[in-house]
Amino acid sequence: MNPFRLGGIPVGAVLGAALLAAAAVPPAAAAPAPAAGQQALTVEEQRLSGPVPQEILRRGGFADAAPDFAAALARTRTLPQAQRLATAEGQRLWRRAVDRAQGRGPGPGRAGDLSRDDDRPLYWARLGMTRALREWKPAFALSGPQRAELTGRVERSSRGQDSLDLPAGEQVKRVLITGFDPFQLDGDPRRSNPSGAAALALDGTTIDTPAGPARVEAAVFPVRWADFADGTVERTLLPHFRPGPRRVDVFTTISQGRPGRFDVERTNGAWRGGYPDNANVSRTGTVPVPPGVPTVHPQPQWTSTSLPYAAITAAATGPFPVHDNTGVTEIPAGATEPVHRPDGPTPGSTAREGGGGDYLSNEIAYRATLLRDAVRLRVPGGHLHTPVLAFGRGNEDPATGTVTDPEFVRNRLAIVAQVRSVTAVAVAAGRTP
Repeated sequence: MNPFRLGGIPVGAVLGAALLAAAAVPPAAAAPAPAAGQQALTVEEQRLSGPVPQEILRRGGFADAAPDFAAALARTRTLPQAQRLATAEGQRLWRRAVDRAQGRGPGPGRAGDLSRDDDRPLYWARLGMTRALREWKPAFALSGPQRAELTGRVERSSRGQDSLDLPAGEQVKRVLITGFDPFQLDGDPRRSNPSGAAALALDGTTIDTPAGPARVEAAVFPVRWADFADGTVERTLLPHFRPGPRRVDVFTTISQGRPGRFDVERTNGAWRGGYPDNANVSRTGTVPVPPGVPTVHPQPQWTSTSLPYAAITAAATGPFPVHDNTGVTEIPAGATEPVHRPDGPTPGSTAREGGGGDYLSNEIAYRATLLRDAVRLRVPGGHLHTPVLAFGRGNEDPATGTVTDPEFVRNRLAIVAQVRSVTAVAVAAGRTP
């Protein structure tokens, strides 16, 4: 196991105090049994009732999202109406979060007093909408699969997955980045994820680079094993990886990694290490490739970045050092026990950790680069780990701390700005051979 991560999640000194304090914070209580015509709430939706999520929604200006959606649902009379509403309101929530992050929309009063770069209001507002769907008692017959399909519409559209709009033409580079939801929320429900904040800050923006302007489109993914096995990554990326005038020129999956540093992950492994996800579910085994998507046969144990890691690590992109991370954990050919290899995998070995560990950050990198290879997409692409976003000194304890502080905000803004700079370097430098 990577010494810097537990199941791919960093547990270094920066998080030590918060993790110790988290022992006193109980997990979400079991939800009451659903009434007739309703569905049981998920573990994530159960957390929504806590005081911290409610404060984030209120102070982020998103407390109205779920009630307004529930009221609109109550007015629908047919399944097609509900389907249109789920997609439209999910897209509206995504656009509202992007606008807030980029300084558009309501002023400080209506937008709340949390800093605009905060990714957490979107996460909790989305859960409020999916909870409203589970608790909804429609005026028409609605099966369980139909309700699940409506929930899927809200999930995809409120994550920006169905609104990626890369431009055509030779005058602009097309860049696709992805981020993640906050996670480890039973330990500290205040947590933010700078990769999600970067996605909101950069979606739809244009970056000037030495290679010309680069248009960035972004999406966010859940921290859930099941969604990845069901193909959410491939469904989102494939239309933009296929040949055509809007095909990506650069892609970067992004997640939160080690304290105090960025990492360009050189190698990704085909192994799920089992650390619990946001649904408190564990999965261990080879990364499952969803049926019906292009892939490589036989399934490889390893995939590699094509990001220009040498140029990225050499460039002055911001306050945090950027490392070319070449380490992996493997079971060597003919052996039975895993060993750490600082310089990458050896021939014929079996993956146990990529450079990014064995959690969903490694998995999204593996899936994206496997899909790249399957469709013969020869562009810069791979995974970037950001520094851990921690609360400021004196605010580490979730039992007594506040939901934000100046250091927390400064660090998130610095991480987001450096993601933008790293992206510009990747565009300018081109693909690693």
